[in-house]
Amino acid sequence: MGTVDQLPTVTDSDLLRALREVLPLSAILTEVQARRPYESDGLNSYRAMPRIVVLPANETEVQGVLKACHQLGVPVVPRGQGTGLSGGALPHKEGVLMSLARLNRILEVNSHARTARVQPGVRNLAISEAVASLGLYYAPDPSSQIACSIGGNVAENSGGVHCLKYGLTVHNLLRVRAYLMDGTVFEAGSEGPDAAGFDLMALLTGSEGLLAVVTEITVRLLPKPRKAQALLASFDEVEKAGQAVADIIAAGIIPAGLEMMDGPATRAAEAFVHANYPADAEALLICESDGTEEEVADEIERMRSVLETAGATEIRYSSDEAERLKFWAGRKAAFPAVGRLAPDYYCIDGTIPRRTLGAVLNWMYARSKEIGIEVVNVFHAGDGNLHPLLLFDASIPGDFERTEVFANEILAKCVEVGGTITGEHGVGVEKIDAMCVQFSSDELETFHGVKRAFDPSGLLNPGKAVPALHRCAELGRMHVHHGALPHPELPRF
Repeated sequence: MGTVDQLPTVTDSDLLRALREVLPLSAILTEVQARRPYESDGLNSYRAMPRIVVLPANETEVQGVLKACHQLGVPVVPRGQGTGLSGGALPHKEGVLMSLARLNRILEVNSHARTARVQPGVRNLAISEAVASLGLYYAPDPSSQIACSIGGNVAENSGGVHCLKYGLTVHNLLRVRAYLMDGTVFEAGSEGPDAAGFDLMALLTGSEGLLAVVTEITVRLLPKPRKAQALLASFDEVEKAGQAVADIIAAGIIPAGLEMMDGPATRAAEAFVHANYPADAEALLICESDGTEEEVADEIERMRSVLETAGATEIRYSSDEAERLKFWAGRKAAFPAVGRLAPDYYCIDGTIPRRTLGAVLNWMYARSKEIGIEVVNVFHAGDGNLHPLLLFDASIPGDFERTEVFANEILAKCVEVGGTITGEHGVGVEKIDAMCVQFSSDELETFHGVKRAFDPSGLLNPGKAVPALHRCAELGRMHVHHGALPHPELPRF
């Protein structure tokens, strides 16, 4: 049994020889320039050059790569489209980066059962596009859905702007097929209403590629709602908008979408997309209702009443489908829009109880002024999933390090108020030290036990998501809570 700290010495020629037995030469990338695009995922603050990149085109090749690397004791890092934001697909410098982009076929659509069986490299949005003519769609819709892969969504348990009503990835899956590090194949879940034994599919979903490599996924499809309507509610204070979110849920209303943007994010998105956002709002809520004509009319009216009582200064309604999509276009383009405000930004995510939204946001703005790092907020307000964007300039020495400290202070604050350090981006390498804030040593040891049960060799995506106990001990809890969580061992920029 090898560990990431005690890897056997394997020469490049031995590794290449083993890989060439299971892959065509064209599917093995060894030249530096060919490997460079795989240095990082969407969190490009951390980079590492993979030793070799492989591009399997089917399950047999995936299994062959895993078996070969397991026998040689070489780490394997699985990768989807690389849109992740926590460094979950950061390569291992001594390992193989396995891209699943070529496993990109929709294998079967069953309109009667409302399911689709797909390979992991299929784009999220491509599923809905493929079944649109049947009056169906796939509900989870992360902002990167035009590019992100369904396999990556499974790895991170991605959500999206409609996750409040329709759930995260895990709530929209029925079955997965996957391979362990030693090449063993297994299936979890069922297309029936239940499956015997432990819920391994739920365990795999969000496991960040540490337990198995998923090669086939059966997703649940939903009928398109007869009608959808969105409204924009403006507020002159962030805290009022945060309270309005809690009030909507407390009133028993579960909107199809409930998103929040602060003033800087609203103005940046409006300048970028021209979505008809009010430029003077200090906070903006986007609320959506879907269903029958009667259901939508009733829910929109109930939300209007709650929002007015909460202090909304203006409420606008989408008059048709084109305007509804434009409202959402601004929200989905908010990240690139904010990217025009500074040379660089660092996007983190943490989740807090809805009742604490206003207080946590105000703390964040006050801390931002104290340390001189601007923060812009765009997030899934309905489930309290924050996405603070911290603006910095990587060309200024020390600027990223200060930003990283602020990011960890925000994550510690999320835990302090009863929340968690992530909502949908995952832990990866970005939040691995913050795991020491959230979980006790006993809890972390349980996580390690799960990892060992699936991957005794510890070769599948090593060094991600769950910190070693000695790492937490070295950091020290007091230092963690003060945000001093740099990653000196990880290469940056």
